[in-house]
Amino acid sequence: MNVLIRLDGIGRSYGGAGGAPPARALSDVSLSIREGEYVAIVGASGSGKSTLMHILGCLDRPDSGTYRFEGRDVAALPPDERARLRREAFGFVFQGYHLIPTDSALENAALPALYAGEARADRERRAAALLERLGMGGRLAHRPAQLSGGQQQRVSIARALANGGRVILADEPTGALDTHSGAEVMALFDELSARGHTLILITHDPQVAARARRVIEIRDGRVVADRPAAGAAAPPATLPAAPGAAPEAASASAPARVSSPASAAADAGPSLRAGTRPVDTEGRGGKGERLRAGHAPAASALAEAWRAAWRSMALNRVRTALTLLGIVAGVASVIVMLAIGRGAKEEVVRQMGALGAAILYVSGGVAPEGGVEGVVTLDDLAAVAELPGIARVMPVIGNPVMLRHGAHARPAYVVASTADLPAIHRWPVARGRFHIAAENRELAPVVVLGSRLRERLLPDVADPIGQLVLIDTTPFEVIGVMRAKGAESGSASYDDQAFIPFDTGRARIFTSIGEPEYAVVEARSPQHAVAAEAAMRDLLRMRHGRESFGISNAAAKLQAAAESRNAMTLMLGLIAAVSLLVGGIGVMNVMLMTVRERTREIGIRMAVGARRRDIRRQFLTEAALVSLCGGAAGVALGLGIGLALLAAGVQLVFSLTALLGAFGCAVATGLASGLMPARAAARLDPVAALSGG
Repeated sequence: MNVLIRLDGIGRSYGGAGGAPPARALSDVSLSIREGEYVAIVGASGSGKSTLMHILGCLDRPDSGTYRFEGRDVAALPPDERARLRREAFGFVFQGYHLIPTDSALENAALPALYAGEARADRERRAAALLERLGMGGRLAHRPAQLSGGQQQRVSIARALANGGRVILADEPTGALDTHSGAEVMALFDELSARGHTLILITHDPQVAARARRVIEIRDGRVVADRPAAGAAAPPATLPAAPGAAPEAASASAPARVSSPASAAADAGPSLRAGTRPVDTEGRGGKGERLRAGHAPAASALAEAWRAAWRSMALNRVRTALTLLGIVAGVASVIVMLAIGRGAKEEVVRQMGALGAAILYVSGGVAPEGGVEGVVTLDDLAAVAELPGIARVMPVIGNPVMLRHGAHARPAYVVASTADLPAIHRWPVARGRFHIAAENRELAPVVVLGSRLRERLLPDVADPIGQLVLIDTTPFEVIGVMRAKGAESGSASYDDQAFIPFDTGRARIFTSIGEPEYAVVEARSPQHAVAAEAAMRDLLRMRHGRESFGISNAAAKLQAAAESRNAMTLMLGLIAAVSLLVGGIGVMNVMLMTVRERTREIGIRMAVGARRRDIRRQFLTEAALVSLCGGAAGVALGLGIGLALLAAGVQLVFSLTALLGAFGCAVATGLASGLMPARAAARLDPVAALSGG
């Protein structure tokens, strides 16, 4: 037989911190183990035999000496390569079983195959076949707490065989079992040895050691004897039935058996065979790394991580709910606060639009270099109306004129404009209607009165619509009355004005005026006002050859509105962001607690071949799941609160960007918060993790 394991001068010490002398666990241990050997390493408690097992199984590294597996120096391998070696070559059977308490017997037995890249269906089929042969067919769905000690040890043996079990390392495999269960487990080991597996038992029990073919005695960290076992019995051909096994497993005609390499290959695939293939430690297509056709290891591992995350959340409902509360509150507050801010912004924009924040005034003027005063013509205004960002252009002629009705006479400012005036100034008609474009073309003598002018000119008339009033000397029919508007910035009241069609005014009242006195230009929105002014200035300068015109707007009001709404939105967003940050800190705290609580589980996963990235993925997935659930619940809560506020009359505007942003931030915060605990879990020492430290 070929030499499989060779140790030369192995030493291992622990402690030594703070100036204290280190405790020597192993000193100058040299030995070799051949393929297929059945070896018992014996010694008293504290003799160093468990430390030796940890080094043999690549769970720990020596301080000195050389450990070679199939001729390759194991100490030179990086952590993930050692994990690969554990996954492909070793199967562990621990005294304390070391099963993951939240997983079923089937899931525990299939765990090494998960990290070997097997698809879920294949690894569960193989694990189920192993458990059936070990008399556990009726307990596949049972969790460790529902199994006896002997049954748990059978599950751990099935787990050790999941990837082939080329080398089985058993640490005090009967130490926690009663006599009957211990005998059954040892019978299993006898048959596994007969099938070609390399078995290394760590024990202090002479009767257990006597079942081996070779006994290595260790004392005070040194090998003191290496001899053939005296009186070793021949291995039994069949296995005794496990307590509580299915009837067929207990019957004499159908005993539970560990199949031979040939039958195992036929029943459950080649990875169940005893070690007959060198382990690839250089990544050149080892069994655990080669992908079978159609398999997707990354997807399978991710699916397993999601399943484990769901189970962890379900088993810790109260803690999960409290953690989710922080994220839910953060996301909901972001959504509601931004909706309130956006609603306030829209309201400010609406009000500023009504006050003229999107309105520009253009008129003729004297150029800075002097000369004749310019005139803004109707042709100029037609060109302005074609500019992007311009919604409407309204030419205006206005002058004070005397109005009369019966015995009442009243001077008023008469405005000749187009039919766009109510839309541009956000000023509706209270009674009747405003004049229309057709009346402008027909030079119709119609007038719309301001609310106070109507009261003063027609005080005794119940319905002014249809009444005739004289504007100067021309009779006009009253067709409407404007809603009360008041005055702005100390100017004359708009309610004392009268409004007639533009062309009617030029033809009947302002006959000496051919071009508009000024024009009112409305930008598409307050945000377009500055750009519209610049474009209009460039156009008129090009048409006039000089800047013989003047443009004014409500830029100061627009700027104040923009600054106030941006400040409000920023303030509300910061308040909400603090809530979301608190939720993220909660995720980090819970994940750190989870790592501490599940240290032994991490060690178990590492022992069966999990790499550091597998451990990181596990805990990052749990953080992501918490964040996703919290984010989704926060979005739902935020929408619910928002709808309730809308029903109460609060101005809100929901934004899809804000919803997606809040959800994305929640997930990103959760992942960022889970990164440190995940990295801490991945960096745990396998031996310390298995001991729960």
